[in-house]
Amino acid sequence: GMVFLKKNSTPLLDNKHTKHTVSPKNYSQYPKTGECAMTDRRDFLKGSLVAASALVVSSANFAGASTSTYTNVIYTKENPGKWDKKVGSHLPSVTVEGSKVTLFTKHGMATKHYIVRHTLVLEDGTVVGAKVFQPTTKEARSSYELPAGYKGKVFATSFCNLHDFWVNETTV
Repeated sequence: GMVFLKKNSTPLLDNKHTKHTVSPKNYSQYPKTGECAMTDRRDFLKGSLVAASALVVSSANFAGASTSTYTNVIYTKENPGKWDKKVGSHLPSVTVEGSKVTLFTKHGMATKHYIVRHTLVLEDGTVVGAKVFQPTTKEARSSYELPAGYKGKVFATSFCNLHDFWVNETTV
């Protein structure tokens, strides 16, 4: 299958190009084998998170799609998959005050286990913002400003380095 940012957009990944990334600078080419080698793990993770965010957006944009289609790929309160005991510490909470949206993941932050990133995405696939955390960050908290007058669904994402990609959908 293909991953799209929005309905009718250019695919990010397809079955023929799974070894390629959105940003070619992340890889160097081996001349004889044609296989790619990762040169920058952080850029690779960022690219992976963009692709995972695209899965969330694509599930919102196609009629009849749901996160249950992505069992053990995208985790939600309703579909925690293999991480059913991790919901409380991995699902991002969403607080809305006027046009300000704050995400918080109640999760410890340590070198071996931490929240890597938050992202806020509108229903149409617009990425409002994202924040990358370090293991030394005190807590996984981020805030974003919604576009003026925005009303509709938002998708709050939280990515844990050990327990994967979590999404909390809410309406503002």
